[in-house]
This record gives sequence, C-alpha cells and structure tokens, in this order.
Amino acid sequence: MDRDGTVNEQMGYINDIRRFVLLPGSERAIRLLNQHGFLAIIVSNQSGVARGYFPIDLVYEVHDHLKMLLKREGAFLDGIFFCPHYLGGKVPEYSRSCDCRKPRSGLIDQACREFSINMAHSYMIGDRSTDMELAFRSGLKGILIKTGYGLGDLKYIVPSSPYQPFHVAEDLLDAVEWIVGRSQGPKVKDNR
Repeated sequence: MDRDGTVNEQMGYINDIRRFVLLPGSERAIRLLNQHGFLAIIVSNQSGVARGYFPIDLVYEVHDHLKMLLKREGAFLDGIFFCPHYLGGKVPEYSRSCDCRKPRSGLIDQACREFSINMAHSYMIGDRSTDMELAFRSGLKGILIKTGYGLGDLKYIVPSSPYQPFHVAEDLLDAVEWIVGRSQGPKVKDNR
C-alpha cells in the first residue's frame, strides 16, 4: 500500500513528525490484514529527501512513529520500502534516476526479494493513478481509494489513463474489507 494519502493524511511533504497524522480506520485496516494472513507492506516515494526538504533520518523517524501508533492498536507492518530519489534534486547522493521511484516497480521488487509474495493474490492500494500504474507494471490488482489525491485523480486522470483500477474504495479500511471479503483465507506467505 501507498503511505501518504492512503495510510496517513496527505500533507504534502512530511517535514516534521507532528505533521504525520493517521487517517481514520488505518490502524483497523492494517490489523485486519494482519489477522487474515496478508502481508502489510508500504511502498512510498519520499522525494523530499533528494529535494533537500528534510533528511533521510526523518523518514525513518516517521516510520518508527507509524509503527508505534499501529502497535498501540494491535497492528503491524511487515515491511516499509521507500524511494528517496528525485532526478534534479538538491542532494547529490539522492539526485538520480532510479528503478524504485513509483510507478517503476523497484520497491515491489525489493519487497519480493524479502518476502514470499503470491503476486496473483496481491493488491496495491493507493490514492494516485501512479499507484494504479505500479500495480499494472507489477502484476498486482490496483485499488484506488478516494482519500488523499484519490477523488481528484478519479475525476481528472483515471478516465483517460490506460491504468484503470481493479476496484475503487472509499478509504484504506473499505479497500481492506473488500479484499478480506473476497479471500478464502491467507493468500500470501510470510517467510519470517
């Protein structure tokens, strides 16, 4: 699943930990994935690192904060993969083209190297048409949610996009409930 606009409020660049706010139902959605044997993995572009808006350490701090908030509600993430790159950024170390910037599939490829993922029974949940393109490129079923940029993308970008959502949901919880409702038990295997 995507992070900004999907799990937490879309605030532009999260350049301070206090700007990280979970969307209502996110903890419950991720807990449902946990309870039904699905891997809960985040894939996120964080180009603010390359652009010099915040250091990479802040991304890790935000992710630790997210894990703590989820733990309080009995939920957990199996993995978080993010791309700090942006061609033309101010920070030379991260200012480059890469295969991990969504909609390229590098983050999904990283997750597949770390986990045994049944791609035929996996989904990409996100609020952007680029998340739907990533789903297509990775052989996943894309679920577009209406939080974050979702409503605007659904109205203005999706109608002419070759990357159509497999399903449209109100929010992360609605998407996860739909997935769980379609499942006949765990479809993915965690190799931990």
